[in-house]
Amino acid sequence: MNQPPLSPTALVVAVPAHNEAATLPATLRALHTASHHPRLLARDLPVVTVVAADACFDSTAALARHHGAHVVQLARRNVGAARAAAVAHGLDLLGPAADRAWIATTDADTLVPATWLTYQVEQAIAGWDCVLGTIRVAPHPSLDTATAQHHHTLYFAGRPERSHAWNHPHVHGANLGVAARAYRRANGFPALTHSEDHALATALQRTGARILRTDHCPVLTSGRTTPEPPTVSAPTCRT
Repeated sequence: MNQPPLSPTALVVAVPAHNEAATLPATLRALHTASHHPRLLARDLPVVTVVAADACFDSTAALARHHGAHVVQLARRNVGAARAAAVAHGLDLLGPAADRAWIATTDADTLVPATWLTYQVEQAIAGWDCVLGTIRVAPHPSLDTATAQHHHTLYFAGRPERSHAWNHPHVHGANLGVAARAYRRANGFPALTHSEDHALATALQRTGARILRTDHCPVLTSGRTTPEPPTVSAPTCRT
């Protein structure tokens, strides 16, 4: 049986990274802004940001530390293992507060909106165990118009009018939040080289977690084919 919802007492932000020196600073700046949103500051929740530097041979780890993130290093070249390592390190850092923490995950080439963490915490307080958000793909010279349009058509197939909620079918590690208790019941992110986010979502469903699928607070992920950061602003959450 599920335990009753508990308001989060702390936040872990987990970011896997493999040679992301070009994009990570922008990601961490966006996360810093999100962690200092006035509505979040009013709740006085500790925020621990952890970058899992996985098999990096560039300055990813040093840049993460420079921008105030904690760093855990591994040599797995495995995004599932990296996400799990970042989460585990963040929960360890929180100590006793970890039991009621909220875990938010994104990617090292992604920009989150300023209210991203605030929105997730508010959904946790409303009783959701997991928030599965959506993405937007940033324009990039290497992303041709036809490919971008094809992605858009497939991605938004079945979306209702904007006045209605979209219970979308997508799962993105770049825009995912989960209560620590629910995460542990589902055994966390598995060590998969891809689709580790889908595997976690499936495990959460099996354990009876309350999952919110929402397009309310999308993140901006890079449309790059070369390691360059997005050059446009992150989307905003709808209020």
